[in-house]
Amino acid sequence: MTFKQKLAEATGIKADRIPASYQIIGDVLLMKMPKLKQKEKQKIAASILVLLPYVKTVCEMKEVKGELREPVVIAIAGNGTITTHKENDVLYRIDAAKIMFSKGNLSERKRLIEHVKEGETIIDMFAGIGYFSLPIAKFTKAKEIFSIEKNPTSYHYLTENIALNKISNIIAIQGDCNIAARTFGNRADRIIMGYFPGTESFLPAAFWMAKSGCMIHFHNVYTEKELWKVPAGQIKHVSEAFKKDFEIIAKKKVKSVGPRKWHVVVDFRVL
Repeated sequence: MTFKQKLAEATGIKADRIPASYQIIGDVLLMKMPKLKQKEKQKIAASILVLLPYVKTVCEMKEVKGELREPVVIAIAGNGTITTHKENDVLYRIDAAKIMFSKGNLSERKRLIEHVKEGETIIDMFAGIGYFSLPIAKFTKAKEIFSIEKNPTSYHYLTENIALNKISNIIAIQGDCNIAARTFGNRADRIIMGYFPGTESFLPAAFWMAKSGCMIHFHNVYTEKELWKVPAGQIKHVSEAFKKDFEIIAKKKVKSVGPRKWHVVVDFRVL
């Protein structure tokens, strides 16, 4: 019997009306429930707490909005949304009602670890709570990681997570990447642009911070028809403005974010 069938049996709600997918962050479960009435949501949430005893809070995930990618989350049952999530031996303290955490990016977080070389200076332009910065600091011999985050709530948890994981080579900076870039001219060996959509508007800041030979991991969202010509054109446009050459090293679809729409990453080197 599937979990969805168990919920149907426990609540008396037809299985085809119960969402099939959900996400667990630490001990908080997030589920989209757009077609359910409030009483049905409460029945499902109460049943989840019984069926999954390691879950302490059940929330409805409504949407993600704004430049800072803030989730709209409503707690339906349980004891709060602040939790500690463990992934790949890294601890992330997070408020699941205020901050996004995408498990779909796990493979990309692991992939980056394999590419970082000893002694690198790394700039994580959209650090969040340390999604990329923390595993790189913990599992590589990077010299220093400058983690830039604009959202005050995310920055708070970033600094908390640095201490929680006993990391000593991350320098957390609260602020806008376009402004912070002015102090990092030609400094980075590697730049992580783990943000979307609209990441192309931050490419000039990345080129400004990149030293010759710097590897840039450029994340963004594109339709199937736009791949891979549009991202290559955006990179070329900025590289020409800076009078620098570049070479694309790798292109990867990270995950689907809609019908024929992809979160992708383009790895390119500034020459």
